[in-house]
Amino acid sequence: MNLRQPNANEATGTANRSRDVAPMSGICTRCLDGCKGSCEIWLSTFRGREVLYPGPFGEITAGADKNYPVDYSHLNIQGYAVGAKGLPEGTDIGPDTAVFYSVDTETEYGWDKKVKMRLPIFTGALGSTDIARINWEHFAIGAAISGITIVCGENVCGIDPGLVLDNNGKVTKSPEMDRRIDIYKKFWEGYGEMLVQMNVEDTRLGTAEYVSSKHNLETIELKWGQGAKCIGGEIKVRSLDRAQELKKRGYIVLPDPTRPDMQAAFKQGAIKEFERHSRLGFVSKEGFLEEVDRLRGIGFKRVTLKTGAYSAVELAMAIRYCSEAKIDLLTIDGAPGGTGMSPWPMMNEWGIPTFYIQSLAYEYAELLKRRGMRVPDLAMAGGFSDEPNVFKALAMGDPYVKAVCMGRGLMIPGMVGKNIEKWIKNGELPKTVSKYGSVPEEIFVTWEELKEKYGSKFKEIPMGAIGIYTYAQKFRTGLQQIMAGSRNFSLSSISRNDLMALTEDASRISGIPYVMDAYADDALTVLLD
Repeated sequence: MNLRQPNANEATGTANRSRDVAPMSGICTRCLDGCKGSCEIWLSTFRGREVLYPGPFGEITAGADKNYPVDYSHLNIQGYAVGAKGLPEGTDIGPDTAVFYSVDTETEYGWDKKVKMRLPIFTGALGSTDIARINWEHFAIGAAISGITIVCGENVCGIDPGLVLDNNGKVTKSPEMDRRIDIYKKFWEGYGEMLVQMNVEDTRLGTAEYVSSKHNLETIELKWGQGAKCIGGEIKVRSLDRAQELKKRGYIVLPDPTRPDMQAAFKQGAIKEFERHSRLGFVSKEGFLEEVDRLRGIGFKRVTLKTGAYSAVELAMAIRYCSEAKIDLLTIDGAPGGTGMSPWPMMNEWGIPTFYIQSLAYEYAELLKRRGMRVPDLAMAGGFSDEPNVFKALAMGDPYVKAVCMGRGLMIPGMVGKNIEKWIKNGELPKTVSKYGSVPEEIFVTWEELKEKYGSKFKEIPMGAIGIYTYAQKFRTGLQQIMAGSRNFSLSSISRNDLMALTEDASRISGIPYVMDAYADDALTVLLD
């Protein structure tokens, strides 16, 4: 089975010349001396490390395309013709009350001080990347009016051009972080929250102290990694002065912008950009527990953790340590993940895939529960984009998984809405949009709903935010229909019994009954009783 073809992909702007390629290497079966391109080996010959990243970097999102042997498509959702779970107590259950639009899609997470969300989804880490910065107003307002959490990722303070540090190297002013928090808070309605992430550099810069003292944020998120990579996060910089500035702030910048030969190569045009990297973290139980205590001492009511697709040992560490530290939400990000800012080979070939890592997480959570330990609320991440697979993740992780973290699935509606606004302004609406209308009132099905709700404030909502809200409403309706079909009228009533595995491999990995075995005994009872 060929799970992925290496050496050529649209994400890296590369392609094979030959129609036939060697499956393992991705090299053309007939490699011609004199070929004018452009596989990854060919392009790497003169552009080197640039080819590691999807491009144009910062202008696209890219997701890994490796086809894993087992994924959530190998599960199906059970449907029932009787019963209804999760309706309000005292409801007279019947066809007039068990209607799909009555399904409650609200969820909550937290150890003691809970955070409610209108939907069991939230955005991934929108940190120091250009995609996040340029689209933040659309993303943040869209999340706020949809009633979901938004994760403001790592390094936002650290790369802020307006950053001011004190004599100890700690943040005293970060206009970009201020902007991000203020935009979300302006439309926040009590559902969801904004999570600021912390990596090694953020901790050194005092990001937690800054957002706590100036903005009174209630939650902070520690980060061990993500599903797209196990190395620190990176961005690209196209200015020599900017690269030198970030290196001076303590970041790893490659190629080294302080070296005369690299400066000469940049000025000559051979080097067109520099990479800014974060450092690898080193986790210990004692250090983790101490850091959580320190953050609570600063004033945070909740502390969350985002971890990546590391080995089973690190997964066990995350669940056990979070239990002991009373972490409010542990987000487990499986491979492949990625929004396009990670090295392409790593996005495809590194880490435990989401389906597998969730199966392990459930097994480990059950082990802790049997020992009398409370398992922290969990969220899954890594390649989700629609309501059926979110349902499967919630059911497969019952009762521990409370939500699903989505990256590109929630970024795309924000960018589409933003571009519709630009196309209308410039008179460049493509036919794919103009067939629905020529003005926003005709194009967005939620336009009038939001206009009535927000009144004079409506004009401050950008179309990218309306796009996210509209997508969220579609997601809610689709989830309600799926839940009603499985006779679950609240998220808390969803269970692993609502799933069946379509392959024996999927059943063995997840513990979900094989389709021919699911409810087999109950069926025989009906037949033979």
